[in-house]
Amino acid sequence: MKKNYADEGPLIQLVSFNKLLNQYDAWLESDDEQYRQRAKYVLDAQAPYPELREGFDDLSILEKRKDVIQTILADTFSSVLTHNEIKAASIPFANVVFNSSARFQKILKEAGKDFELQIRNLPEDLHYIMQCTVVLSFYYGFKMDFKRPLFYDIPDANGVMRHYRILYNADFMEILPTEKSKELTQENLNELLENFDNLELWKEKIPPNSFITKGFVISNMFDVTAEHSISEIKSTLIGGNKRNSDSFMESFQETFRSLFSLNNINVGFTGYDTRTNTFLKIYGKGIDSYILNGEETESCDSMLCDYSYGKLITTSDYVAISNVEKYFEKSKGGQPYKNLHEQGIKSAILAPIADDGNLLGVLELVSDKVNELNSINANKLVDVMPFIVSAVLRSIEEEQNLIDAIIQHECTTVHPSVYWKFQEEAKRFMTEEIDGNQPVFREIVFKDIHPLYGQIDIKDSSRERNMAIQRDLMIQLSEVKSIIKRAFEKTKLPVYEELMFRIDNHLDEVKETLYTNTEQAVFNFVMDEVNPVLKHLKKEDEELEKLIVAYESQIDMGTESYYDHRRNYDESVMETNMKMAALIDKKQQQAQEMFPHYFERYKTDGVEHNLYIGQSIVNDREYNSLYLNNLRLWQLQVMCEMENEYYSLKSKLPVQLDVTSLILVYSTSLSIRFRMDEKRFDVDGTYNARYEVIKKRIDKSYIKGTNERLTQKGKLSIVYSQKSDEREYLRYVKFLKSKGYFTNNIEIVDLEGLQGVTGLKAIRAEILYKKDAKSEKTYTYDDLMQELQS
Repeated sequence: MKKNYADEGPLIQLVSFNKLLNQYDAWLESDDEQYRQRAKYVLDAQAPYPELREGFDDLSILEKRKDVIQTILADTFSSVLTHNEIKAASIPFANVVFNSSARFQKILKEAGKDFELQIRNLPEDLHYIMQCTVVLSFYYGFKMDFKRPLFYDIPDANGVMRHYRILYNADFMEILPTEKSKELTQENLNELLENFDNLELWKEKIPPNSFITKGFVISNMFDVTAEHSISEIKSTLIGGNKRNSDSFMESFQETFRSLFSLNNINVGFTGYDTRTNTFLKIYGKGIDSYILNGEETESCDSMLCDYSYGKLITTSDYVAISNVEKYFEKSKGGQPYKNLHEQGIKSAILAPIADDGNLLGVLELVSDKVNELNSINANKLVDVMPFIVSAVLRSIEEEQNLIDAIIQHECTTVHPSVYWKFQEEAKRFMTEEIDGNQPVFREIVFKDIHPLYGQIDIKDSSRERNMAIQRDLMIQLSEVKSIIKRAFEKTKLPVYEELMFRIDNHLDEVKETLYTNTEQAVFNFVMDEVNPVLKHLKKEDEELEKLIVAYESQIDMGTESYYDHRRNYDESVMETNMKMAALIDKKQQQAQEMFPHYFERYKTDGVEHNLYIGQSIVNDREYNSLYLNNLRLWQLQVMCEMENEYYSLKSKLPVQLDVTSLILVYSTSLSIRFRMDEKRFDVDGTYNARYEVIKKRIDKSYIKGTNERLTQKGKLSIVYSQKSDEREYLRYVKFLKSKGYFTNNIEIVDLEGLQGVTGLKAIRAEILYKKDAKSEKTYTYDDLMQELQS
């Protein structure tokens, strides 16, 4: 077989022992008799086989001349060390070895007949260029460092993958040019250095078969499985978000098996919550918790005995259980031995993942063999635990950052438009802390900004909610009464008649007026007085049992009461709020691109929003009053679109409510301050507080001299106090009317004075609706209701 150890390359590789034999040639002239005799013996053995000097590429000769080759290499391969050294002769850049030491032969034999020796870090696509770098260094004299650590990965007799670092001794190699070789200049070298991955350029400068290598290398190998495993653990843990990958735990298991030289061990993790002193399941693909044995969370007190609790939690030391069965019986089925025993685990190591004495979680190693894991090999974890602790700390930090991001998006009002201000203050805080001071996080204030407020509110929400509560309570009380009445008819016990009397009293109270405490009073009455009777009747009579079971099937488990009409109302409000909030959030993204401003919205019985715009809110753009005018116009338009969005949804809701819309125009600039205690912005100063008072009371205001409420379905109310604001908004309404947002029905009204506030006026503009998003035809509110009902 010819050239079966390398593809085409710049080197014609010949196996030769010439350079080594030259050493023996020199020994013939030595003054030392032993050297001369040894040289003569080796050279006489080689003499009949000139190809061993001249070189050959037929690898079958390695086997044919095995004995002679062994004689030639005897001094470089000590027979005294053959059972200790992992060593072989080999060919550069090829997975070919010969004249192996006894220990290396044993390693290959235990790997199995089907094992094929491969160098791990020998990329095929760079094979040609790697050979070229050798030529540049050893022939042309251009010193280049292209050394990479090379490894053999070989499974042992137990199937555990072991890793061997290869170190080459190339003292017996020669490089000779052929007629195809070229002279290379420094300029040629510079070009090659700038084009490492340009294979064609390398082939042009150093053509295929332009050099001959004669000789062999000695491969000295060292078992670096422990170091490799630690490095693998470190690499695995450094990679972000790997625990969600399919291969994370599989590769982690294999690495620990190599580290411990045990093929049957498994790895698990359990989290720890300091606040509640509980173990909890860690979520990730393939991550098991052998302590929890399938449970989501458990108290540490219940999952650990006194000894293991003291070791893991108090002193942050590992617990080695070499015989689970023994300790299971000794503890009479106590934990953690019970859960381990139930899973067929025979030995285990529980190692605390702790930082500065604070437990973060537990690393679990388990085996199905007694004594396989013990207090001695547990010490192997000493070198890997720091990496695991670092990874867990980083994971906790990343998780907390994610939680913070979610909270900020869903709950708080630290809006992106003002985030820069918080960052500036945080940097100042950190600087002072580094300087040894005790800094205080100062309140964030934005001065001279213009507010805009709007709300889309569910009309008569309190009345609708009370009606839903009344209906549910009356149905529940009537159902209960019918059961008690049937019990009285069957037993004639006066106590049932008296209970019916009290039920009737509650029914009368609910029908007449629903007070704030009525719902709770009925709930307490049913729980304390009715339910015990029903529980008794279920056991006494089969007919009554069926009636009671039918009644109980209608009781909501969450509220422990009849919750039908209230559910319909709550779901309608929730769906309305979600739809309205989603729309304004989406529109806000476009508005922020026009000019950054502070925005917050919150859900009540409807959706309210605040907008603040001004120079102090932006740090990288110049503010102009034009942007305030633009935002006011944008708000008007979005409010109309939210009205349209709701009425396209209304017919699909369980309870078909109506909504009213309102905008408050405030012509005076003000300041807002972030309240650290409440984690929200609020207007700053006594004078500015007037704005908040108007906001809270304006939707309950009446038209002056009438009993007519300002807010009406089908109309958008714009509240203001200055004549200049009136002119501005009439201009906007006129413009939006031309775009099909309003009808000609526009009125200006005076409002009754609110507590501490007088002189307010309002524009009421009738909104035009579209039946659906695709429709071009527009309707007033009354027309739309007729159209939807037809």
